This record gives sequence, C-alpha cells and structure tokens, in this order.
Amino acid sequence: MHFFNFFRQMGISGLIDIFLMSFLIYALLVWLKHKKAVFVLTGILIAALMYLFTRQFNLVLISSLLQAFFAVFLIAIIVIFQEELRSIFEQIAIWSFNRKPQALKPIIQLQKEVETLVRTLRDLAREKIGALIIIKGQNVILRHLKGGIDLNGELSEALLKSLFDPHSMGHDGAVIIEGNRLIQFGCHLPLSHNFEKLSTKGTRHAAALGLSELSDALCLVVSEERGIISVAQNGNIFEVRDPQILSALIEKFYRKGKPSLKPQMLKRFFKRNYKEKIAAVTFSLALWFVLVHQSNLIHKTFNVPIEYPEFASDLVVEEVDPKEAQITLSGPRNTFHFISEKDVRLSLKLVDLQEGVRKVRLSDETNLFFPKELMLENIEPHLIQVTISKKKTDPKGK
Repeated sequence: MHFFNFFRQMGISGLIDIFLMSFLIYALLVWLKHKKAVFVLTGILIAALMYLFTRQFNLVLISSLLQAFFAVFLIAIIVIFQEELRSIFEQIAIWSFNRKPQALKPIIQLQKEVETLVRTLRDLAREKIGALIIIKGQNVILRHLKGGIDLNGELSEALLKSLFDPHSMGHDGAVIIEGNRLIQFGCHLPLSHNFEKLSTKGTRHAAALGLSELSDALCLVVSEERGIISVAQNGNIFEVRDPQILSALIEKFYRKGKPSLKPQMLKRFFKRNYKEKIAAVTFSLALWFVLVHQSNLIHKTFNVPIEYPEFASDLVVEEVDPKEAQITLSGPRNTFHFISEKDVRLSLKLVDLQEGVRKVRLSDETNLFFPKELMLENIEPHLIQVTISKKKTDPKGK
C-alpha cells in the first residue's frame, strides 16, 4: 500500500520529472565515461549523496556545511568540466540544427574511401613517412585546431601522399577529413599529457591522443621512425599491424557516424551502458524523494497534555477540562521524522488568579513550544475550563 501511495503522490508530472532528470544524468555519465574527469565526477556524486542523506535525516550541521560547499564548488565544477561542457553545448546545437536522419553511404563509395585510407597508410608506413590523419566525428573540433590551411579537396591517395611528402610545407601537421573531403591540412592539435599511454611515442602520437581525449574523432598516425600505424580513439591509443583490422575500424567509425534503424535497436539500447542507466534512474529517484517528496508541506496533529504552573499563593489548579489539546503543525515531510509528541508542549499562562471556574483561550501565547522549523496551524479546543480553588489545610494546623 505504501508503494502505491508513493507513486500516487508522484503523479504524471513527477514521473516526467524523474525521466528527464534520468536522461540528463545518463547522458552526462556516458559522456564522461572515457574522460579523465570521470573520477572527479564520482567524487562529486558521492558528496551529493552525502548531502541527500544528511538532509533526509535532518542532520542540520553537516547538511548546512555541504550546502555552502556546493554553492562555492559550482564555480570549480565549471572550471573542471569546461571542455566537457563546451562539447555538450556544441552537441546540443548540432542536434538542434541537424535533426534529419542521414542515410548510409552506398556500400561501394564507403568501401572506396576506406580502401583509399588503408592503402595510403600502408604505403606511408612502408616508406616510413610520418603522417597524422583525423577523421571528424560528430563533435566540433575546430576550436581544438591551430594553424592549418583550408583545402576542401576530394579524398584520394595521390592527394594524401602529396600532403605528407617531406618536402611539402604542411607535412608535419594533421590532415582533417570530413566525409570524403579533405577540408584542412597542416593543422596543429592539442598534445596529451598522458605519458603512461604515450610511453616512448612521438609528438604525432601525443597530438592524436590529445584530440581523441577532447572529441570523438578517429585519429590515424604513421610513425616515421618505426613505420607502424597507430589509432587513437576515445582517449586510448593502440597499434594496428593488420590491414584488415584497420579497415574494419575505419569502416565501423564511418557507419557509427550515420547509424541505420534496425529492429534490434531497442534491445541494444537497453543492453548498452546498462550500469549508467541504473545509476541515473537510482540517483534521479533519490533526488526526487529527498528534494521533492520529503520537502512537500504536510500537516500533523499531536495530542499534547495541558501543563499548568504551581502558585506561590494559597490557590491551586484543581482541574483542567479537557486535559489534552490537539496541536496541528505544518512543515516539510522530512522535518517530522525525528519529532514526537514530547517535543511539543503546552503550558498555561494564568494571570489575575481568583478562586472559581474560568475559561482560558488557547493560543500560541499560552506558552506553546514546538520545533522552529514547523508552523502552527490549529489548536483544538480553542477554549478550556480551568477550576481554581484554595489549598486544603491540615485540620491540626500543620
């Protein structure tokens, strides 16, 4: 019953809210999956879970410190993830202005481009001529490029070899390929500082790995010292000695950029990155439960005994009718978790004491004590009857 009540309270708007938040968190997790900053993101998520936990259980001191920490840390997050945030906004812009599905290239044309690249790379490697070829993916890479000369020529083996000829002016730079067009040559790329992956590799490999860390481009490198072909993608770099494997990698990259609809797409969607999907949904539910559900304003009524003071005079309160009052308080749902009837007290203020029966109006001025996070909604009854009489004396005068 509690389970169904929870979803009833959530409603359609809550489900939509959770779905959209899950999608955003999932996209962020997948985007940063292969980035170095993913460890920083993990630390931030742990701190966020700690904040939700402390807020849920009303640990005011720690939650206040974490809240202040996140207010300042927002600037640090922007600095840490500036490259990732730029890429995300670029992708949003690309998706917004180019939502029409692109058809796959004809198989013959695609194979021709792949064969041209593989044959050129093999010849350059055999002759130990250094080369750096970048095949652009979906990400914008223009801001990562320095220098370079516009070309916009058709992809061909002769053109590639002439550009990487040692006597060519831009042979030390990178060639940028978009589709079947060579759009620029002689470009300089950001260098990677991951010396563990680079090992003894040269500047071209550092440039290829650097761009692969910042974009989804496929970077192909030919070493002029060893005559070996390497591939950098998604922040990783590895050698490829088999031409068939190289051909399959390039063809897969081209096809990935222009996916086709297949009957098993939905099945693949649920199988791929399932851990990130579970984490996104779990975190979204936790956020909604703590920040929305537990913050909803609710009312709760407490049965509180009516207290009264003892007097220094010869008068005494003989009877109070009724002996309890119903105090209705309102506040966030999570505030009531650690509040019991003992935390709500009602003590009468009696002035102008006289013997007899009198009516006393209950209000927040009658010494009503309750946690400051709550608000008083109602007191029932509003009037009580108080009987005051003289103290009984001992017959012996004691």
